[in-house]
Formats: sequence, C-alpha cells, structure tokens
Amino acid sequence: MDARLQRRIQRYGWDRAVDFYDQCWLSRLLPATSSVLERAAIAPGDRVLDVACGTGVLAIAAAARVGKTGLVTGIDLSAKMVEAAQTAARALGLDNCRFERGDAEALPDLDGEFNVGLCGLGLMYMPDPERALVVLAQQLVPGARVAVSVWGQRSRCAWAEIFPIVDARVESEVCPLFFRTGAGDTLHHALDAAGLTGVTTERLSVTLRYASADEACDAAFLGGPVALAYSHFDAATRAAVRAEYLQSVESHKCGEAYAIPGEFLIGYGVKPVTVRNHSAVTSAGRVQQ
Repeated sequence: MDARLQRRIQRYGWDRAVDFYDQCWLSRLLPATSSVLERAAIAPGDRVLDVACGTGVLAIAAAARVGKTGLVTGIDLSAKMVEAAQTAARALGLDNCRFERGDAEALPDLDGEFNVGLCGLGLMYMPDPERALVVLAQQLVPGARVAVSVWGQRSRCAWAEIFPIVDARVESEVCPLFFRTGAGDTLHHALDAAGLTGVTTERLSVTLRYASADEACDAAFLGGPVALAYSHFDAATRAAVRAEYLQSVESHKCGEAYAIPGEFLIGYGVKPVTVRNHSAVTSAGRVQQ
C-alpha cells in the first residue's frame, strides 16, 4: 500500500474509533500498558515522549510518575485522539503533559531533551515502523530508555481474522502488515537497528474477555483499526461481517461470553551514551550496519 494512503486511512480511522476505544479496549490492554510502564521505569523529573499516544493512556500514566518537575509529550496522527487525550489530562488537572498531532515517522524537532521514549501498540499501523523507531531515538538524550509494545504472533491472536474479513469488502487493505512487527525477532532487530543497546523483548499471553457477542463485535469493529471501513458498510454488510467474525472465534465461546486468546510483545532498549561507530543513519532515516 502507498504510505500516504496508509497514513490517511489510519488518521481518519482512529478519528472514527475514538468514541469507542477506551470503553472497548482500555481494560483489555492493561497487561501491555503496565509492562511498558514497568520497563520504562519512569521517575520524578523524567521527560517522556509518547508517540502514537492515542487517547493518552500511557502519557497520562507517565505524567503521574514524572510529577511537577517532569514533562510528558504525546504525539498522534489522529486529531480526534489528540483531543481526547487533552480532555482526559485536563479532567485530571494535569499541567505537566501536552499533546499534539504529528507523524511518528517524521516528528518535528520537539526540543524536549527526552530521557524516556514510549510507543504503546502503535508501530503496527505505521508504513515504516523501523523508521519510526529511528526517529524516536533521535529525539532522545544519550542514556534514554525506550519501551514499546506491539501485538504478537498472528497465530497467537485468535481475533486476527478481522482483517481478511474486512479487507474482502474494501478496495485497499486496512492494515496490510499489522502482524509483521510481532513476528519472530522483527521488533528486537528494529530496536537494535535504531541504535539502541541492551535490547530485550518479552511475549505476554493474554485473554480478551467479552460478556456477549455484541461486546466482542463492538470492540472489533467500532473501537479499532477497521472502524473507518466498517462505518461505510451498509446494514447488510455490517451484519455479514459481524457474523463472519463471530464464526471465526466460535471455538472461544463460553456460554454467551467469549474468551479470545491474544499476545503482546514488549520491547526495551537504551540510547547509548556514545555513538556506535559501526552504524550510520541514511537520509531515509534507517540505520545500516
């Protein structure tokens, strides 16, 4: 898919999903959120950059940890997500975090002297996640910590059929390489290629629990990456894709409820204090060995 088209789909797709995202996903993503925050080891006074910040879940949690002497900046491609994050921060009376719209693969010079970089479940949606990690690292001071999360192996995410089900009914794929960052050692290599040291990754098995078929479908179709495509379907097509999705997770039905397996992959690294002499960043932003 053309990168510009993919970014446009993601931008307006998440604009569409914003009203349902927190209620559908916040509690179910808690293992990934908690693991990223734990790996980042955020402390009072830290300056944190959270890319693909969404509704501000990680950023707001980080703001509580950095205190009044710290600062958190959240960046997201979706204007509606940025607005939601700003609203949530104001409601909590937080004046140590700011949010703005931006592309993780082409961040402006934020002049933040950040010593923590975060990206929670955002790399899968980017045309070039490797470049996004390079760009993130460029915004950090030497010694800064980086913690990220992605969805894991496709075979371990039983909800994965949502993409071919929707893609069969649209002209271009919604997330053509969604599971690439979670496959094998891809994330480990990407963090290393961004110039980070001490790189580690950890897989977390989770169960996504839904009380009913409607709850499972709302999470899949209203609060996630296929929301834009789903919004353009007529009533008959919506009914068809919901039925097809429920059939794909039928083996995980427990009475009226669903317990759908999933996997997160957590990555960590540190920006070295001295530049690695054997690496060079190209004009395209990639690191070559």
